[in-house]
Amino acid sequence: MKALILSGGKGTRLRPLTYTGAKQLVPVANKPILWYGIEEIATAGITDIGIIISPETGTEVQAKTGDGEYFGVNITYILQDEPLGLAHAVKVALPFLKDSPFVMYLGDNLIQQGDLTSFFDKFTQYQPDALILLREVSNPSAFGVAQVDDTGRVLQLIEKPQVPPSNLALVGVYFFSEVIHHAIANIQPSQRGELEITDAIQYLIDQQKQVLACKLEGWWLDTGKKDDLLEANRLILDTYLTTLVSGDVNSKSQILGRVQIGDRSKIINCTIRGPVVIGHDCYLENCFIGPYSSIADNSTLIDADLEHSVVLEGARIEGIHQRIIDSLIGQRAQLTVASCRPKALRFLIGDDCQIELT
Repeated sequence: MKALILSGGKGTRLRPLTYTGAKQLVPVANKPILWYGIEEIATAGITDIGIIISPETGTEVQAKTGDGEYFGVNITYILQDEPLGLAHAVKVALPFLKDSPFVMYLGDNLIQQGDLTSFFDKFTQYQPDALILLREVSNPSAFGVAQVDDTGRVLQLIEKPQVPPSNLALVGVYFFSEVIHHAIANIQPSQRGELEITDAIQYLIDQQKQVLACKLEGWWLDTGKKDDLLEANRLILDTYLTTLVSGDVNSKSQILGRVQIGDRSKIINCTIRGPVVIGHDCYLENCFIGPYSSIADNSTLIDADLEHSVVLEGARIEGIHQRIIDSLIGQRAQLTVASCRPKALRFLIGDDCQIELT
C-alpha cells in the first residue's frame, strides 16, 4: 500500500500568504498543514509516500518536509508541471504508484486524528476498486456530492449540483486499487480543462466496479480559506494541546490553562490564557494572549492583545492598543504604531490583503 499526497496548487484563497509560499506549509498550531496528513498516513502503517509538488512551491515543500525520516516514512517528490486536475496528478504519479493500491490525500485537508486508520482497515478488508470518504454538510451544492445506497455502494457522483441528491460531500481522501489508472486513461478533460478524479470514479461506477463509501463522523476541514484555517487551529489546540513550558517566564506573568512555550522564548509581564502555543525564540512583553492563538518561531509581540489568531514566523506586533482577533498574520509582517506626527494610519498593503478597521 502506498500513499499519494497532493501538495501543488496555487492557494488563491489564502493570498497574499501563498504568493510567497505553499498553502500546505501554512502552520496550524505551529505545524505545517501538510505534516498532519503525513502523520495520519504514517499512523495507518503506510510508509511509502509520494508527494505531488508544483514548480512554484515544490522546492520549499521539499526543503521543509525532507525525505520522510522525521516521520518514519520514505517520501518521493513528484513534479506536476501544470495544475491539470487531481486525476492528472495520479497519472503523473503512475511510475511511483505502479500497480499498488494507494490512498490519495489532499494536502490542505485536515481530518480528525486517528480516523484514517479505520478507513484503511475497511479498504483492506473489503478490497473494493475504490473507497471514498463522505461527510454530511449543510451546503452540499458547494461540493462534489455522492448518492449512496443502503449498503454503502456509491451510485453516482455529482460535482456541485444545483439540486443535491444528498448532503454527503466528498472529503479529500480516497482509496484506490490499480484499476483507477485504466479509468483515468478513459476520461476526457472537464470544461475547465482538468482531468477530474470524480469523473474517473464515475467511470468505475459506470463499468460496474465496486465503489464503496464510508461516512466520516469526526471533523474535517478544507483549510483553503482564512476562517477555515483559524477553525482548524482552534480544533487542534482544543483537542490535542498539552502543557509544556520550555521558555523563560518571569514572575509577573500569568499562565492559565494549556499552554506550550518553546525553547529560548521570553515572556515578560504577560497573561497567556490557553489553549495557546508559542514557538521557539519568541519575545512577548506586556501582552494578553487569549485562547486559540498560535505564535510561530522568532515572533515579537510587545504591548499587544491577541485572541483566536495565527501569527506566522518572524512577525512583529508592537503597540497596537486594540485587541487583535480572528486574524492571520504572515511571515515577517509588522504591525506597529509610528511615533511621528500627524497621527494617522499608514499602510503598505499587497495584493489580496484584507484589512478591517473598527
